[in-house]
Amino acid sequence: MSMYLSAVAGFVLLFGGGEFLVRGAVQVSRRLGLSPLLIGMTVVAWCTSAPELVVSLGAALEGHSDIAVGNVVGSNIFNILGVLGIAAVISPMLVDPRALRRDTAAMVASALALALVAMTGEIGRAPGVLLLVGLALYVVFSYRSEVRRPSLPSASLHEHESAEIRVTGPAMSGIVYLLIGLVALVIGSQSLMSGASEIARTFGVPEAVIGLSLVAVGTSLPELATSIIAALRRHPDVAVGNVVGSNIFNILGILGITALIRPVGVAEQIASIDVWVMVGASLLMVPLLLWKGRVGRFVGVFLSIAYVAYLVALF
Repeated sequence: MSMYLSAVAGFVLLFGGGEFLVRGAVQVSRRLGLSPLLIGMTVVAWCTSAPELVVSLGAALEGHSDIAVGNVVGSNIFNILGVLGIAAVISPMLVDPRALRRDTAAMVASALALALVAMTGEIGRAPGVLLLVGLALYVVFSYRSEVRRPSLPSASLHEHESAEIRVTGPAMSGIVYLLIGLVALVIGSQSLMSGASEIARTFGVPEAVIGLSLVAVGTSLPELATSIIAALRRHPDVAVGNVVGSNIFNILGILGITALIRPVGVAEQIASIDVWVMVGASLLMVPLLLWKGRVGRFVGVFLSIAYVAYLVALF
């Protein structure tokens, strides 16, 4: 029973910590005079992916490589099939394909890069550095492009992501939020890791499967909450941009940092099956976002069912 309570407590703390971290970081960034464009592109994207970072890094340092890698791969699959599917069921997603052309291409490219690295059986420090360099190039190129051409639809999308976080109060309260969020994330990650590992041992389930499912869903709760709120407010560009941006940061940023600090092995199941499911889900977004510019309720139901089917096959 304690393992379930530990996992649930981890979910709650990760979700709450992520919310506090996002709000605190956005509030401090605004007080420091950062532009809405830069906040949307970097601060919001990094903070919504903070639970994945804390859990994957913690898992790697404790020797649970399968959970560290499975968390990122499973989160990306859940973001597309689960988060986007649920958001589309709530409110059909109509987006300007021009706003997502670059970011969708970056998401697919990062997924393919991870799949190729995973085939080697390990994500070492050298690939970790390359992933981080790729992230830096992506952020710098995107920001400079949108500063030079503020009329670009993608610039409006990132500004909307920043505006979606509604916070008030002095900068000091933002710092308090940041500290609370960081503490909650650290404690929550330890609690989730402990519960997930115990569940894996009790039921004889490989840690890779737990990382791809239970841990991945738990660390993706901030993305789910953000996209659902955006869908309810009829802000489809924010909901879709949240998923695409999170998937890019998960691979290039989180796995890059994790591998740089502690190289991680890639389980055969993840390398041969799950990363390709992630690639397939990413490629599925190309015609939906760049051709039709629409993810309707029917597609949302299909994506949600596809995620349930994936979980059934996984177990």
